[in-house]
Amino acid sequence: MKISDEQKGHTLGKALKISRTVKDLRKQVAKWREAGRSIALVPTMGALHDGHIGLVKLGKKQADRVVVSIFVNPTQFAPTEDLARYPRDEAGDLAKLADAHADLVWSPAVEEMYPPGFSTGVLPGSAAEDMEGAIRPHHFGGVATVCCKLFSQVTPDLAIFGEKDYQQLCVLKQMVRDLDLPLKIIGAPTKRADDGLALSSRNAYLSAEERAIAPVLNAVLSALAEDVGKGADIPAGTTEAKRKLLAAGFSAVDYVEVRDAETLGKVERYGGVPLRVLSAVRLGKTRLIDNVRAG
Repeated sequence: MKISDEQKGHTLGKALKISRTVKDLRKQVAKWREAGRSIALVPTMGALHDGHIGLVKLGKKQADRVVVSIFVNPTQFAPTEDLARYPRDEAGDLAKLADAHADLVWSPAVEEMYPPGFSTGVLPGSAAEDMEGAIRPHHFGGVATVCCKLFSQVTPDLAIFGEKDYQQLCVLKQMVRDLDLPLKIIGAPTKRADDGLALSSRNAYLSAEERAIAPVLNAVLSALAEDVGKGADIPAGTTEAKRKLLAAGFSAVDYVEVRDAETLGKVERYGGVPLRVLSAVRLGKTRLIDNVRAG
């Protein structure tokens, strides 16, 4: 969708504003601050689905104004990953956000977010060390850097992320805590289809046959979480979960892990503290991640 000059930084319809530059964004935020308004930020990469809209609705309950960022962040993709084909639908996204009564869309160009000469980054902490951090070593540095920039640009009181990307949520909570950033990170429960599949922009890549297999991921993780909560052996349980996933038709299992829900530290057995079962799998050319509570 081509946005006219009149729409840049102005209203779409009667409610939804769009900012394309940091200058315009800060001008709007300053007006809200002067009026004593609180601000929630919902960071996204677009291709919005019901899970994203749920985050916007939560933001409307938590703050006076909701800013939704739409930015496909190149620094969190490796050269071999799907940056070029990552789904984009700005017209559809703006219509959904207008219906959800978002107050502002922050949608900068890559050159606005990373201007010529940009060379500073954020090194994430221990929460990023393994699982996604081991398989995609570039990823969380890009996520932490762009989110730190978003927090600086929007200056929100709170930022809302879905729990589907649970390790990312932990990484960002750790960053905000360690760097004394003046905002609260809120994790919202994963939005799922009726058959249990976690909603994701990447689900659009799945063929009909793959889509029929995909819900098995949540079913297997949920069964493992229940067993762990009853005291089952964790290493044996994760091994069996991997076997079930491969038998169901997943082409590869990157990991199945049971971790401390707060620190993501490794655990040998359930000891009464909240745990998370996390997994990443491959189904054809699509990579899916999911997680469920345990204990």
